[in-house]
Amino acid sequence: MRPLRAIWRDTLLLVRQFLWPLLFFGAAVLVSGIIYHNLAQELGEPIGSSDLGEALYHVMGLTFFQPLGDELPNDFRLEIFYFVMPIIGLVVLALGLTDFGILFFNRSQRSKEWEMAVASTFNNHIILVGLGHLGFRVAQELHELDKDVVIIEKNPQDTLINQTQAMGFPVIVGDARREEELRSANVAQANAMIICTQDDSMNLQIAFNARKQNPTINMVVRIFDEEFGRTINEQFGFRAMSATGMSAPIFATAATGADVTRPLTIEGESLSLAKLIVPRRSQLVGMSMAKVEELYDVSVVFIRRAGISDFHPAGIRTLAAEDTIAIFGGHKQIGRLVNDNL
Repeated sequence: MRPLRAIWRDTLLLVRQFLWPLLFFGAAVLVSGIIYHNLAQELGEPIGSSDLGEALYHVMGLTFFQPLGDELPNDFRLEIFYFVMPIIGLVVLALGLTDFGILFFNRSQRSKEWEMAVASTFNNHIILVGLGHLGFRVAQELHELDKDVVIIEKNPQDTLINQTQAMGFPVIVGDARREEELRSANVAQANAMIICTQDDSMNLQIAFNARKQNPTINMVVRIFDEEFGRTINEQFGFRAMSATGMSAPIFATAATGADVTRPLTIEGESLSLAKLIVPRRSQLVGMSMAKVEELYDVSVVFIRRAGISDFHPAGIRTLAAEDTIAIFGGHKQIGRLVNDNL
């Protein structure tokens, strides 16, 4: 679905970008068709006199050098259309359609302004700040989860830009500390933000500026000092995470609202414990514990309902809206479950 959404969003934006040439072309064909129809009726010409639709079709054909008849009309006033309409068609092509085709098929040539325009069409998306080693892996995980993502990076590598744009993610080249860059990523409509640059103070500055524009945004911040990270979490409600202890899948999953622990390696497998609340719209509502474990390849270790906790829920017990559950499993398995729980 992600590639289709990206193509659809691109196409709508391209149409918006070249709306004026298209409107000019439509108006020219409509007005010329009406004039041609009235003149053809007055002069008794066989083409375009009996039906307005035929006249419009004929005028459009003239625009692209495809008239309905092989001979010129007898009156010079109608002959003018045979010379004027192709010029209008060429003007429209010169004004927009050529650029439309270039931008549609060659995304690598688009400018920062275009990426910002694409980002403005996103809603309930995730903003990823920092396209370094960790940031790129987080982007890949979010792509696996089929999330809409806008990326902001101050000094990106061309290779990483091309790869992330191929995923359908717009990349805005700029400093995310500036409020203008955050607005260009449509932060006010974003659901979450992941900040994973290598500068703790910069990450916090970006987080505070983003919260000004969107007080309810789910914030995941990379912090190298774990003790400082716990303080930030307590004081400001940010999910402050250390990249040394957390992997890219955990950063990606945390942006969806789940509380995920540091990974534990068992027999070469990286496993984590995740806690989440089941909303009313969740696909998990009505699903049994056994079905959850079978479908997502995780273990349900805890469920709390109406303040009552069950640390060993039976397999036949079903989930209800507003339940809190804890699951133990691999990063991708947790990510799939969390994604279906949204």
